[in-house]
Amino acid sequence: QVQLVESGGGLVQAGGSLRLSCAASGRTDSTYAVGWFRQAPGNKREFVAVISWGGSIISYKDSVKGRFTVSRDNAKNTVDLQMNSLKPEDTGVYYCAAKIGLYSESYVYTWWYDYWGQGTQVTVSS
Repeated sequence: QVQLVESGGGLVQAGGSLRLSCAASGRTDSTYAVGWFRQAPGNKREFVAVISWGGSIISYKDSVKGRFTVSRDNAKNTVDLQMNSLKPEDTGVYYCAAKIGLYSESYVYTWWYDYWGQGTQVTVSS
């Protein structure tokens, strides 16, 4: 079992920045990829970013490329999502998720992940 806890959400004006963090505990001796997703009210949960265990594979949703940066520190079992130039459409609950084992191109799908955090709210005002 892997437990994930997100932090760092909040209210920010458009153009501002936030840094989200995902802390993993439990079975962290296994290699795992970490994805970030978000869900706005009335919408499906959507992929935002993913980072592989070693950090060599990173991918972003097109609308956040150039504004968001995902990084990880395996010694601390943390994965961060730096969000700059935030827009109102970035508003939502942000979740981190972990996939144990082999990486694949299915990282955009919620079903691919084994564990999920409880989410942290990000609100961007215009």
